[in-house]
Amino acid sequence: MLDSAQLAALAAVHRRGSFDLAAAELHVTPSAISQRIKALEEVAGTLLIRRGAPCQATDTGLRLIRHHDEVALLERTLSTDLPGLSTGPATLRIAVNADSLATWVIPALSATQGLLFDLVIDDQDVSQDWLRRGEVVAAITSHPGPLQGCDTIPLGALRYRATASPAYMARWFAGGVTAKTLSQAPALTFSDKDRLQEHWVTRQTGGSAKRAGFSSHRMASSQAFVDACLHGLGWGLNPEPLVAAHLVTGALVELAPDTPLDVALHWQFTRLAAPALGPVTKAIRHEAAQTLQQKKTGAA
Repeated sequence: MLDSAQLAALAAVHRRGSFDLAAAELHVTPSAISQRIKALEEVAGTLLIRRGAPCQATDTGLRLIRHHDEVALLERTLSTDLPGLSTGPATLRIAVNADSLATWVIPALSATQGLLFDLVIDDQDVSQDWLRRGEVVAAITSHPGPLQGCDTIPLGALRYRATASPAYMARWFAGGVTAKTLSQAPALTFSDKDRLQEHWVTRQTGGSAKRAGFSSHRMASSQAFVDACLHGLGWGLNPEPLVAAHLVTGALVELAPDTPLDVALHWQFTRLAAPALGPVTKAIRHEAAQTLQQKKTGAA
């Protein structure tokens, strides 16, 4: 039988990156955390944490952390039928892309009760990897799957608009939006994983544009993208919900009219956690239906 306190210590060390921070989260001493990890490693017969800065779980450690998370969620489901067993809110760890978080995910999370959320912010193209490694129990991802042991629900597509300020357009695109002017005009990039601007440029120019084909500012913030466009620092692909009002007032304009880029999103989660995730899944689907682009079905 695995010790729940030892498993909680393992998860906290991996997620907080140090024994001191794990101790602070669990309200015990760093020595107690160390003893719990050592005892669990003796039971498992293998190394579970690679000590360093930050500390990280081994593959076996990640498997045990996933077990810990799934048990916590299963116990939460049981406590709804047997309230006397409740030990407080369970923590739900989800991987979500920054633009979804900035536009529609928060209302969904706020519609649920009795859960604490530990959000991992990463690009929609790689968020599934967190689920595959067992570091989260659910993810908003651009990958439809299949992923072993998981279910996938299509949510719709987050629509992006290539936008810039009128002054920026006058400075950099007075002669039109072409492969040449795009290669010269500073763009905005969220991170090394962000390919949205590249995809849009490739589609517009009909070529295989590479990242080196245009200069770019880097800023890992959805709101900073909007602010940078408003102030003429660069152009970028912004989620339509964040820039719709600015497009109406003319504070921002599209680089090329009516050329949105739609990114399909999916809600992916482990089957074992599905019962506990039920209310969250319902709220996620509801908010996605209000905000994301949905496929139109033809008449029968």
